[in-house]
Amino acid sequence: MGYVTSLFARKVVVAAGGGVDAAAMLASVGIAPDAPLDPGQMVPAERYYEMLERIAGQIDATDLPLRTGASMRLDEYGALGLAFKAATTLGASYARVERYARLWTSVVEYELRPATGGTLFILHRTGERRLGMRLSNEATLASAVSIARQVCPVPLAPVEVLIRHSAPRSIAAHEDWFGCPVRFDADLDAILYADETLARPNILGDEGISRYLTVHLDAELSELTRAPAIVTQAQAAIAQALSEGTPKMAEIARGLGLSARSFHRRLSEHGMSFQSLTEETRRDLAEGLLRDESHSLAEIAFLTGFSEQSAFTRAFKRWVGTTPATYRKDMARR
Repeated sequence: MGYVTSLFARKVVVAAGGGVDAAAMLASVGIAPDAPLDPGQMVPAERYYEMLERIAGQIDATDLPLRTGASMRLDEYGALGLAFKAATTLGASYARVERYARLWTSVVEYELRPATGGTLFILHRTGERRLGMRLSNEATLASAVSIARQVCPVPLAPVEVLIRHSAPRSIAAHEDWFGCPVRFDADLDAILYADETLARPNILGDEGISRYLTVHLDAELSELTRAPAIVTQAQAAIAQALSEGTPKMAEIARGLGLSARSFHRRLSEHGMSFQSLTEETRRDLAEGLLRDESHSLAEIAFLTGFSEQSAFTRAFKRWVGTTPATYRKDMARR
């Protein structure tokens, strides 16, 4: 299961403006609307794509990715944002993204690749290229240019922007914002920069600070590489315990050989709480069971930890925006 930082979800909702119910959109991906901004909090990528699709169903989303990207601020990216800012050149800044992007997403990888006319900064994202993913890719490319403009001493424009999916009815807003040709139906999702642009010194570049921050980021990346199994193990334990009601954190922690305090800390390192992980597991389990016609709705309610089918129906409608029965019918038609 892939995750992205909640920072992106919050920025998209703000960029969507008054045309959507902001609190409901954030709640749909597990973000408390009044909670403080925390880029370390992760949301499931599939939920994020679904939220983007719901927004696109309510407003004209043609320039939503551009407005989202324009709103990104390096200071909101934590240590990675500081490392981007402290790198001595824009090329070095993007090299930080290439190496450390896993700290804010598990569904995207970045690559710097020499090309004719300069160097490509490439976005790699696998999976079905549904509308939500397409909008997310555009927002990611716009964000990459937005943060570059925050460290560049002169006005910055790429040579060209490449986008794999088909163009909207008009690309005028895209070319105006990026300040260069934007080519849709391309082979890559990427930004082409002139080499002299990437070699230009950053406004606040500092080699000493940059080295210090990369040591810190290397430690974070090492911890991230070792720890994700705890999330998978916890989800499995929660899923098994749900048929006996809502599981307690202390019981799940004990089954994993951890104290409740250590378990809480380990989940927090991945931007999660036990409550959000339980809710996510319940939803994933419910969706999987609803695709299997052999389970009645009452049985699914029981297996996902609800004492009454009505409570399950209310929770599922809050998660997905439709009732379990309607969801099952929609899945059967596909």
